[in-house]
Amino acid sequence: MDLAYIPSPSTGVLHLGPVPLRGYAFCIIIGVFVAVWYGNKRWLARGGKAGTVADIAVWAVPFGLVGGRLYHVVTDYQLYFGEGENWVDAFKIWEGGLGIWGAIALGAVGAWIGCRRRGIPLPAYADAIAPGIAFAQAIGRWGNWFNQELYGRPTDLPWALRISEGANREAGLYHPTFLYESLWCVGVALLVVWADRRFTLGHGRAFALYVAAYCAGRGWIEYMRVDEAHHILGLRLNVWTAILVFLLAVVYMVASSRLRPGREEIVEPAVLADVAKADAAKAAGQKADAGKTDAGKTDAGKTDAGKTDAGKTDLRKADARKTDVADAGRAAGATPESAEKS
Repeated sequence: MDLAYIPSPSTGVLHLGPVPLRGYAFCIIIGVFVAVWYGNKRWLARGGKAGTVADIAVWAVPFGLVGGRLYHVVTDYQLYFGEGENWVDAFKIWEGGLGIWGAIALGAVGAWIGCRRRGIPLPAYADAIAPGIAFAQAIGRWGNWFNQELYGRPTDLPWALRISEGANREAGLYHPTFLYESLWCVGVALLVVWADRRFTLGHGRAFALYVAAYCAGRGWIEYMRVDEAHHILGLRLNVWTAILVFLLAVVYMVASSRLRPGREEIVEPAVLADVAKADAAKAAGQKADAGKTDAGKTDAGKTDAGKTDAGKTDLRKADARKTDVADAGRAAGATPESAEKS
């Protein structure tokens, strides 16, 4: 008797009238929104402009979806082009099947196009968006839960995943590898955020750390999976891919830290231009205010000088009046004296 396990949803699709609402698609969409939202916060903290991350994502996301689907179809071509299979199913992305390796590779091409159009260095953008991508993967993996796919070997652990009978799967309890990878991606995102703050990563090293850390977890998680896959020297193809990409990411981190230490001081030239314009406008305003002040002082000086001159004139007039009065008095006093002497 199974006392504890993780149940699987009875269906991965809900219908709103004639419109199907697929859990897998919702997980992908929510993951994209989280990546853009958090990436925008980190971009602003680096000195970039609001909206830049979303503008570049308009290029990166479609390229990433196409790349992820191409990788899946190429590496599992027998599911679509084998005997008795329908090749049209290769376009049914809502049924699951996105390879993260192809999504990151072709998504980077889309991001490069968007960055080039905005005059932004791709490594700086990649550093800002890296933790958000890891969070998006953590959310997107729950789409596999809705589709009851990509589970591991049978197990009787309390957190085993209950899988129901269906096409190409047998009912039973299995390792929930989708959950393992989801939790691992959350840990990767937190690791990148911590390392970025602690070591001031720049020039693409935060993104390289994300890639290396993800590959380290994907290797052992991939090894537990039991879905059909190509093998090379006894290992699944995705395990070899994880090893190769991990080594490339580590080499990049080491080489980049030696060739370009530190972090970019300017990530978006347009911001610098806006600041220069604002400073110029402020300086012009200060000069205009200073001119008005000087003009006011000049007018005040002229007014004061006018008042002083007027005051002097009034004093002269007053003195003149006093002189006239004195003269008149002397003239009046002289007449009686002259009469008495006579």
